[in-house]
Amino acid sequence: MPPQRDRAAKVGNNVGMNLEPVRIDKWLWAARLVKTRALAVEAIRGGRVKLNGAPAKPSKDVKPGDRIEFSQGVIRLEAVVRGTAERRLPASDAQQLYAETEESRAERERRLAELRATRPQGVDRNARPTKRERRQLEKLKGRSRR
Repeated sequence: MPPQRDRAAKVGNNVGMNLEPVRIDKWLWAARLVKTRALAVEAIRGGRVKLNGAPAKPSKDVKPGDRIEFSQGVIRLEAVVRGTAERRLPASDAQQLYAETEESRAERERRLAELRATRPQGVDRNARPTKRERRQLEKLKGRSRR
């Protein structure tokens, strides 16, 4: 049986993470900022990704030292690329591919705190109404079945 290699040792030896240029859509996927490469391409084409201050194209190469601005909903992430990867890495290793700027981290945490504060307590916005709530809504709208 071949000896198993330690995953942390692989990343430390740059087997998982390297310094060569990689397409930005692959990098976003490998860094686990998006779930699929198709979503990465969609975000790039939608103008939600900037590379070194300029709008990016999916085929643009990213290398260590580049600055990336990535927006997803109300969350905005500014980061410096520390390494690249061709394949998707485990989440703990993927975080090593970039370093989020302090300003970006503070702004992101502030926005998340705002979102948590504005959400009504104990209310699930996506929940379907109960049978009782539905009847009350129908009564208000004048669509009573009885």
